[in-house]
Amino acid sequence: MAKDLTAFIARLPKVELHVHHVGSATPQTVARLAERHAGHTPVPADPALLAEYFTFTGFAHFIEVYVSVVDLIRDAEDVATLTYDIGAGLAAQTVRYAEVILSPYSSITRGIPAEAYCEAIEDARRRAARDHGIEFRWCFDIPGPPWMPAADATLDVALKQRPDGLVSFGLGGPEAGVSRAQFARHFAAARAAGLRSVPHAGESTGPQPIWDAVHHLGAERIGHGIAAVRDPQLMAHLREHDIALEVCPTSNVCTRSVPSLAEHPLPALVAAGVPVTVNSDDPPMFSTTLNREYQVAADLLGLDEQGVAELARQAVRYSFLAPAAKSAVRAEIDAYASLADAEGAPQAGR
Repeated sequence: MAKDLTAFIARLPKVELHVHHVGSATPQTVARLAERHAGHTPVPADPALLAEYFTFTGFAHFIEVYVSVVDLIRDAEDVATLTYDIGAGLAAQTVRYAEVILSPYSSITRGIPAEAYCEAIEDARRRAARDHGIEFRWCFDIPGPPWMPAADATLDVALKQRPDGLVSFGLGGPEAGVSRAQFARHFAAARAAGLRSVPHAGESTGPQPIWDAVHHLGAERIGHGIAAVRDPQLMAHLREHDIALEVCPTSNVCTRSVPSLAEHPLPALVAAGVPVTVNSDDPPMFSTTLNREYQVAADLLGLDEQGVAELARQAVRYSFLAPAAKSAVRAEIDAYASLADAEGAPQAGR
């Protein structure tokens, strides 16, 4: 293990492939919005109380709390502020590129017009690139019930508004009892328009939703997908078809999808040759960061500095960056890892 792996990770150029938009709101942002809407939200307006509010009894409770925070985003200015702040926070962790999961349906049903919503995220994307050197891309995600109206509206916004940063189409929300197959036509239309397929599956349930996401939704990556560890045939399929899992270890423990970090299936998935990337999901809600998730993964997998750098390269490989941009980020990772190996983790250059 490196003498100071934490410092190495902090300066390592990285990409983030599974981070939720509203789930990335800092406690300060959440508290400010809660104060603004006091009397109309259960979310506490004191940042010190949010840690307790964000203590989840299970996956269903997590969804309930998440929706209460979504309800705090009431206008396009809130959307733009939140998005820009996410960029600043990720850039401070040496994240060069992030694919952010957004649910426009949740904001549209709260009165924000689709066009204004898309203009807000695009404005924030451009400002974050200018001010912090981070590139954002968007995944428009079907958020949950009412399922068909949400799916129809999400697809409609994706195809009609088509913001410049949009690269993929996803599916979130509760898994239990929700067939992935019912969204096949939505994903087929999104893929026909050039969007990539990245549904959540196999986080809080079993392997079958992952099979369904692959067969019915054309999944190119799977959000979470940790239940694949229960099905050797599925792990072989993911390996042979090069379908990566977007693994978020701390999130899985906080939502009670996994009993503890010590019991997390990441090592077994890696041992089986399943492609994985390491991500943060809803970091402030889970008291984590992408840097911390890399440290968790390093501890679980017994990685040194070069092993951690390979994790970062893996995320670049499975990103939806253009080839030239992938090469540029990989080159930066390689240069940093080489210098760190020789000199002890110097500051990465921009």
